[in-house]
Formats: sequence, structure tokens, C-alpha cells
Amino acid sequence: MFATPAYASTAGAAAGGGMTATLIQFLPFVLIFVLFWFLLIRPQQKRMKAHQAMVGGLKRGDTVVLSNGMIGKVTRVEDAEAMVEISQGVNVRVVKSMVAEVRNRTEIAANDKK
Repeated sequence: MFATPAYASTAGAAAGGGMTATLIQFLPFVLIFVLFWFLLIRPQQKRMKAHQAMVGGLKRGDTVVLSNGMIGKVTRVEDAEAMVEISQGVNVRVVKSMVAEVRNRTEIAANDKK
């Protein structure tokens, strides 16, 4: 409405910038995705692989900390479950993925001697 013909012709020329203008518009989105990859996605994948390796290496006699904070000793290991003794004579069946940390008695004894 108030635009002069000169302004209208320069706006049309700028809009026809081509491929470089399109790439420059999508560059911030690509940079944000790369930033998310290195700050969020990649570390989470590393933690998940480490947890799966820890759960896969679970064996009888290991002292474990469950995700709810209980500490117990593994008495039996099955495919997807483990039997954990949380008190003398009290065995609990838990899903192996709920094991938050594995503590071996030898590691704890070695740390106490220092």
C-alpha cells in the first residue's frame, strides 16, 4: 500500500537468492541439532551402554544397590531377573535393569584399608 515501486523491486530480487539463502536459513537448526547431539543424546547413549554392560556382567555374590536404594547380595541370576538377598533369609526377585550400581565386597574391603 505505501511501498514505492523501487522497494518492491528490491524485495523481489532479494527473495530470489537461491540455494545459499535457503542454507543460511536452515543453518541455525542444524547447529542446534548438533549441540543437542553432543550435550544430551550422546552422553545418554554412553550411560545406557555402560548400564547394560554392568547388568550383563551381574553374577552371584555381587553386592548391588537397587534403584530404590536397597542394598543386597545377588544369590541367583536368570535371564531378565535376579534374586537379591536384602536381609538374612529375605530374598527378593528384581528385574535386572533396576540394579543401579554393583559393589563387590573386595572393592569395599580394599577401600576400607586405606
